[in-house]
Formats: sequence, C-alpha cells, structure tokens
Amino acid sequence: MQTAIDKLSDWADKWSMKFNVNKCKIMHLGKNNPKHQYTMNNIPMISSTEEKDVGVLVTDNLKPSKHCAQVAQKANQVLGQMTRAFHFRDRFTFIRLYKQYVRCHLEFASCVWNPCSKADCDVLERVQYRAVSFVSGLKGSTYEEKLKELNLQTLEDRRKRADMIQTFKIVNGFDNVDRNTWFKFIGEREQVTRLNQDSLNLAKPVARLEIRKNFFSHRVIDLWNSLPHDVKHAKNPLQFKHLYDKNH
Repeated sequence: MQTAIDKLSDWADKWSMKFNVNKCKIMHLGKNNPKHQYTMNNIPMISSTEEKDVGVLVTDNLKPSKHCAQVAQKANQVLGQMTRAFHFRDRFTFIRLYKQYVRCHLEFASCVWNPCSKADCDVLERVQYRAVSFVSGLKGSTYEEKLKELNLQTLEDRRKRADMIQTFKIVNGFDNVDRNTWFKFIGEREQVTRLNQDSLNLAKPVARLEIRKNFFSHRVIDLWNSLPHDVKHAKNPLQFKHLYDKNH
C-alpha cells in the first residue's frame, strides 16, 4: 500500500497535480487489521472511520446503519417542507411529490448500502409510513392497506426490485462490467437439479460473517435463482422490469 501511495505521489508531482495530504485519508477495514501508518510525501496520513463516496457514507465496519439514519433524516426534512407547503394533500399530487423529492433520498444507490438489520429497515420505512399518513381521503386503516390503495410498494420490496434489475444488467451484459467478477454461474452437472436447469442461475458463495452475507454479490443469489425462466431471459431491462412487476 505504501508503495502504491508513493507511485501515485510521484505521478502527481510529475504532472504538477500535487495532492492535498490533509484531504487524503486512510480507512482501516477488518477487525484484524494491523492499522499501519502510511505517509504521503513523508507526511503522515490521517486515519478516518467514515467517508462519503459518490453520495454513500462508508464506515470502517462496512455497516450501512449510519447512512440509513442520514438519508432518513434528509428525507424527513424534505417531507416536512412539503407538508408545510401543501395543506391539501390528495393522493395524486402529494404522492407524486413524495416520489420525486422524498423517495429518491431513500433509494439512491440502494444496491450499495442495502440495510442488513430490521432496525435500519424500520428507520427507512417510517419515512414512507409518515408520508402515507399525510394523504387525505384514504379508506385503509393499516399501512399495508394504504399502500395498496395508493399503488405503492414497501421500500424493502423496492430495494429487492432494484437488486434484481442491477443483477439482470450485470448477468446479461447491459452494464459494462465483467459479470464473472461479481457472480459465478452454476456449471453443468451430470445430475440435473432445479438450480442448474437454467443457464443464468448463480452459485452462492460461502460467507462466514453476517456483513458479508449482505453484500450485493451474495444477498441477490437466492432471489435471482427463484425468478421464473422467462423473467431472467428477458430481452432488455425494460422488459425485465415489466415481467418482474407482473410476477410480484
């Protein structure tokens, strides 16, 4: 790692693009990490426990709890502004505003930070529960009945849908990434089983830690393999979304 940092610094100096060492930080991951001290241009680098990367807060324990709390807080703030601006909250206009200005905060890049605990899921779901409770004229008495009346899904179901769409894009080459980096396909076996009947079914890697089980490349396997054959073999993402929604 130190050699890589030195080479990067040399490259930056050569092209007159020197790094601001005070803004370059090291994050130590893993319980058994020796936590070595690294330097840049002979200046010790600061160690960080959390950093935001393209809008997603990453912590040194790799758990999304803090990010979930932050996006829920932001979404609640926007929802509060909406409720103060609109006193008549009908099911059409208000829900459209909710989808456009509030739900986007709760779903942005969810494939990266998908919550791994019920507490984190509840933190996010309470925002939508609050939004639905503001809508006037609903007949349903429970949260689920109101969602059905508004033709909305729970945020958890929408995260699963986003996972499946992203998996479809990777598996079928619609994203410019090497699918073998993410997934291992179940190969042909002498004995035909339910799993290897479909060429797009994925092998589930072994995971010891709970946090690893919640990684994208691990958590999507069971749900993807359970999808009908025609859904997985859709011609394009748009058709996949239509078939997936039809089956759910």
